[in-house]
Amino acid sequence: MLAYLDHHASTPCDPAVQAAMEPWWSVHAANPSSRLHRPALEAAAAVERARGQVAQALDAAEATAVVFTSGATEANNLALKGVLEAALERGEPRQRLLTLATEHRAVLDPLRYLERHGFPLTVLPVQPDGLVDLEAFAAALGPEVLLAAVMAANNEIGVLQPLAAIAELCRARGVLLHVDAAQAAGHIPLAMADLGIDLLSVSGHKCYGPKGVGALLVRSGVAVAPQIHGGGQEGGLRAGTVAVPLVVGLGEALQRCCADQPERSGRLGALRDRLWQGLEPLGGMRCNGVGAPRLSHNLNITVGGVDGTALHRLLRRDLAVSSGSACSQGSPSHVLAALGLSRQEAAASVRFGLGRSTGEAEITRAIDAVRAAVDQLRG
Repeated sequence: MLAYLDHHASTPCDPAVQAAMEPWWSVHAANPSSRLHRPALEAAAAVERARGQVAQALDAAEATAVVFTSGATEANNLALKGVLEAALERGEPRQRLLTLATEHRAVLDPLRYLERHGFPLTVLPVQPDGLVDLEAFAAALGPEVLLAAVMAANNEIGVLQPLAAIAELCRARGVLLHVDAAQAAGHIPLAMADLGIDLLSVSGHKCYGPKGVGALLVRSGVAVAPQIHGGGQEGGLRAGTVAVPLVVGLGEALQRCCADQPERSGRLGALRDRLWQGLEPLGGMRCNGVGAPRLSHNLNITVGGVDGTALHRLLRRDLAVSSGSACSQGSPSHVLAALGLSRQEAAASVRFGLGRSTGEAEITRAIDAVRAAVDQLRG
């Protein structure tokens, strides 16, 4: 069996989360929007409990809206397009959007779409360590900027952007801040209210929950126009019947993930360090992204002196790892390119994503597999 070290792409659903979801597939199958009989009211109550769990896990303010979506991709689209559309409807003169070159495509692609439709976009480069230059970020926050989109934790290199400082800069200039927290929620302490984040996106399958569900958290007072119409569910922001089992699973997963986060982060951080210590002596190894702050379960390396395609062909005999985002579909990583890596270096990069199931055996197997591949390709 392969050693699964691709937890940034997807995490296995927690058995306790599966158990929490199970009754809502068949035994309690009512539509939570009906509200005219007890089964429907019970389903609606389950949805509201899950909404509270999500808000609590992310330390959102009491008035923050939690809008359930199909995942972080939809949540990002709702946030970015919805904020701009609402601003246009009220005659807001600000229309410029601001983001970083290392954002996930679920943010970059909607922003590029808006740019093609006439809305100005600034994409800031990052430093070679993956962090944004705060002085450059501040300088880009001109009076025409409506919203800035900065992810909490990078899905490829695990770098944690300085959200507190970024949020402070945005608040001082009246700019809304959207944060894609798909890789951060449940993996680092994340207090939406304290940080001053206006919109925050999460995804179930990145935190040991089910695929096909996520949420957008919207601070009270932030106007968002719906992008899906046809029923008025989710406070009018996302039409369509709410998938009760999935939102129950999301709430349970986030609650459990936050509960074991301190222990898990410490354990996986030690395993990640052992993995790097086992790989670095092979020579020609580069760790991509700043050493800290970064996700404790992330290691992204470039292996020098080898062909990337051949490297991954050998590794997949023993390891489930990737060369970048699961959404890249095999194309070179734009994140690593933003750090200054060549196309060939990006292709010869490996992302290790550790998780709850990772132990000493998986780390040893990963070190042995990379060593054997490197010996063969360099020999």
